[in-house]
Amino acid sequence: MYAALIVAAVILLLAAVLIFNGLVALKVRARNAWSDIDVQLKRRHDLVSNLLVTVKGYADFEKSVLEDVAAKRSAAVASVRVSDASATEQTLQSSLKTLFAVAENYPDLKANKNFLELQTALVEIENTLQYARRYYNAVVRDLNTRIETFPHNIVAGVFGFKRRDFFQLSAPEEGKNVSIKI
Repeated sequence: MYAALIVAAVILLLAAVLIFNGLVALKVRARNAWSDIDVQLKRRHDLVSNLLVTVKGYADFEKSVLEDVAAKRSAAVASVRVSDASATEQTLQSSLKTLFAVAENYPDLKANKNFLELQTALVEIENTLQYARRYYNAVVRDLNTRIETFPHNIVAGVFGFKRRDFFQLSAPEEGKNVSIKI
């Protein structure tokens, strides 16, 4: 009788340990995946700074567009939480679209080698960021699913595992016109 209870207790303890270790592994993978996104966001922020310096060289370039991009970049750099980063990065992305749309009116700027290189680098970073975001969101989906399903939810509750936010950036809206003030 006691042997059966001891065996059952050992089995429950082993199951709890396995569940705990699985949750910890997913939590570490999510943290690592966010770190990859953070690196790409920092690269993007640095690139935007260089882009602004390049564009500022064109004296008659719309000051309000530059100020808007600079302000959105500053807000994005200051973001700490995933939900804040999602929102600020989306507004930065929108401002960059406006910047490139306005740049169309400046043939000398469009022909500038540095501007073209920065534009190409930004596209590469956006693609890398998209892959990192997909991986992060897949890991977060797995972690959140485990935290909410039985018996993982019991172990997660006991040890304080929390749901994580997804990192969302909207896809470029095709066909949507960018408003340009001239």
